[in-house]
Amino acid sequence: MLNCDDASYQAWWPGVHLRFHTVRKVAGDVGNLIYMDEYVGRFRLKFHAVVTASIPGKEITWQFVRGVRLPGRLILGLEDEADGVAISHVVEAGFRGPGRIFDAVLRFWFTPEFADALDEHVRTEFPKLRDLLRSRGSGAAKA
Repeated sequence: MLNCDDASYQAWWPGVHLRFHTVRKVAGDVGNLIYMDEYVGRFRLKFHAVVTASIPGKEITWQFVRGVRLPGRLILGLEDEADGVAISHVVEAGFRGPGRIFDAVLRFWFTPEFADALDEHVRTEFPKLRDLLRSRGSGAAKA
């Protein structure tokens, strides 16, 4: 996911995963800028994000960007298991420190309906990734 391209992303979930590619790549990957466009239920997400942490084979963290870095992060965790890889998907939204007083505004975007759609999306997309990787002989991700 650090060397993403639109064609691979679209093959993962055609019609739902639309675009995911690197806009700017830097040595070591922390600082890479990506663009993602996908449907999550009835919601269409189109955003840029910067890689803020990368532990090879363990974790990638992206922070959402819209001109400036926003108070939202997507964290993918990977854990080796006997029969594949377990993937965790966490979205964090909120300010740290005194900025927390603005967190209530985020509820306009991060609604219970969106949270439910995101949960369903993740429960569907990672088994699709597992199946895609198996079909390509690239290993397996346990969902």
